Amino acid sequence: MSQLQKPSEPLAAPSAPRTAPPPGARSAAWRGDLSASLVVFLIAVPLSLGLALATGAPLQAGLVATAVGGIVAGLLNGAPLQVSGAATSLLVVTAELVQRYGWRATCAITVLAGVAQLALGAVRVARGALAISPAIVHGMLAGIGVTIAVGQLHVALGGSPDSSAVDNVAALPDQLAHPHVSALLIGAVTVAVLAGWQRLPGRTGRLLRTVPAPLAAVAAATAVSTAVPAPRVSLPDWAPQALPALPDAPVLAIAAAVLTVTLVASMESLLSAVAVDRLAADRTAPAPRLDLNRELAGQGVANALSGLLGGLPVAGGAMRGSASVQAGAAGRRATVLHGVWVVLCAGLLASVLELIPLASLAALVMVVGVRMVSFAHIKHVQRHREFPVYAATLGGVVLFGVLQGVGLGIGVTVFLSLRRLTHTRVTVTAEDGRHRVCVNGQLTFLAVPRLTRALAQVPAGADTVVELGGSFMDHAAYEALRAWSDAHRAGGGWVTLGGRAGRPIAEPASAHHCRPWTPWRNHHCTRPPEEAVPRSSGSQLLGGVSAFQRHTAPLVRDELARLAHEGQRPSQLFLTCADSRLVTSMITSSGPGDLFTVRNVGNLMPPPGTDLTCDSVGAAIEYAVEVLKVGSVTVCGHSGCGAMQALLGADHEPGAQTPLARWLRHGRPSLARMQRIGRLGRGEVALAERPVADDVERLALVNVVQQLDHLMSYPCVARRVAEGALTLHGMYFHVAEAQAYVLDRTTGTFCAVRPGATAVTA
Repeated sequence: MSQLQKPSEPLAAPSAPRTAPPPGARSAAWRGDLSASLVVFLIAVPLSLGLALATGAPLQAGLVATAVGGIVAGLLNGAPLQVSGAATSLLVVTAELVQRYGWRATCAITVLAGVAQLALGAVRVARGALAISPAIVHGMLAGIGVTIAVGQLHVALGGSPDSSAVDNVAALPDQLAHPHVSALLIGAVTVAVLAGWQRLPGRTGRLLRTVPAPLAAVAAATAVSTAVPAPRVSLPDWAPQALPALPDAPVLAIAAAVLTVTLVASMESLLSAVAVDRLAADRTAPAPRLDLNRELAGQGVANALSGLLGGLPVAGGAMRGSASVQAGAAGRRATVLHGVWVVLCAGLLASVLELIPLASLAALVMVVGVRMVSFAHIKHVQRHREFPVYAATLGGVVLFGVLQGVGLGIGVTVFLSLRRLTHTRVTVTAEDGRHRVCVNGQLTFLAVPRLTRALAQVPAGADTVVELGGSFMDHAAYEALRAWSDAHRAGGGWVTLGGRAGRPIAEPASAHHCRPWTPWRNHHCTRPPEEAVPRSSGSQLLGGVSAFQRHTAPLVRDELARLAHEGQRPSQLFLTCADSRLVTSMITSSGPGDLFTVRNVGNLMPPPGTDLTCDSVGAAIEYAVEVLKVGSVTVCGHSGCGAMQALLGADHEPGAQTPLARWLRHGRPSLARMQRIGRLGRGEVALAERPVADDVERLALVNVVQQLDHLMSYPCVARRVAEGALTLHGMYFHVAEAQAYVLDRTTGTFCAVRPGATAVTA
């Protein structure tokens, strides 16, 4: 949907219940969970060691937190696809606690924070935690990222960071002037591998990219470090940890520390759970239901146990969770197994871990900190006029601390909200013998004196248009406006109340009643009078355009003007058939600027680099993926497709040289694939709810799968899919049923999209 059409969604909106996977998909789910657990394990081990190093905690504390987060939180949480471990967002807080109170006291604070999370989950306040403005959350994460990056840059250069981000920035010029050469070399190798790993070209690069970038970076840095002296990881012998002990500090200071850990860990976990759930909803495979209160309670248990065992604070991480989903995770087994692999690694591979240079771990954490400052989030908050909140939160976190920064962000949010509520501008202009009263802002009782002064400037008996540009009017303002309107009309004047751009607030009784999805064929209300235009199909089209100009254009003009100014930024590429019965905006509930649509006969996508290559389709793919940076590509087939019927028909001549016959050559791989399936007796594609009706429908389904394979042969598509920046979807639309089906690529099954379900369309 366009911004004009779609309603605002709460940040914490969990997904609707999803249908259970078919029985045949269970083994595939197991394989996906096992594969995903190994991928996340390879990411989590170096990251957890780096976080422990950055906080000043014992290095095994990171492994303990990752193992507990994986096993305990994985078994108890309410977001089965969430992967918990050492909390990235708490790095600055934990480092300050370790320096101020010591490690045992930090563990005690972690235990108390876990108990607080457990209590919050029990009283079911998880949704309330997510009511905090996204600008504050993203500003907090960005501030933490800046602090992490600046501090770890010192370590990567061979120095040691200070406790204050300001001190680290002040000391940076001297550190850059006198770096430790071996540490600088190791850190540079780590950063270079992290930055370029997903851009490795060719078939060899595609194979290497199956190894997670953090693991590859640490491995490369470790190999380089064998030639130079460098401090390395030192894991002490595993032994029972001393029990946590509260610090000798004022109660208020301890309470503030517990509150900070609780709030930051909870917000990171809940926001990550929602982000991972939405990412999982973009797949055709069913995902487990999200329970935010249970997630909060599960994180509390994991934090309490991690603190007792001498581990770092635990939180869910969007980076780990998204990597797990993209690797094929289907449930909580992936999370639990990754924790099991961490335990086995800590027990059996400690000598291997001790080969890792500390500068490599510091560089890895530094890059993680840099990536926490998201320019996409900055653009988002700027578009919603909340950049001052973002900037204040970021600056407060860097200068004063996490809790103080969040408090400053909340204060700026309250100030801006009150200012927007009270800042109302009323102007009166005379044009073409008519007076126009423009109200910009919200009409509350505070604006009533300003409104009445402006209305008093309108001469008695004048034709007047009152434009209300705000979205809110309280009772006092309504009564003042109504009283003036009644009095002005009684004096012989004419008054029209309108919204933005002067549109009337109340439509006249003769307004056009056709809905946007009504086909213009047989649309009698859009046909011009016969005496005005000769009767033809073109007159119907002209009548529809006339109706658009009359009724729809005023409603969408502001939105289209914005798009014309900003340029197109669609999030999705939609490839479908040119069939006139397939209305993409209707079946995807999308509007202007949402879809980059490519239509051709048979929704075909010729592979590149062959005699069958079609530059028209290839150019559209390259433009959408490389220039517009779409996030998903959907291939949509449909029932009764004429191209599929032509491919199956006996009258189709494969060697014919007509334009249609030459184009249909691109569909032969789909026909051969379906015939191969028939010869082998395998049902490679199926509909979950009913049998496939006939060969035309079967070929249409096979064709969607085949075109997705062709799509992956485009280098730009394959690269962005490997980076996790692009997802591919298959779709089938049954015209007579008005029913959309989405493809589960792991099972080859097309599942019907039901009302209320979160499903992938484009």
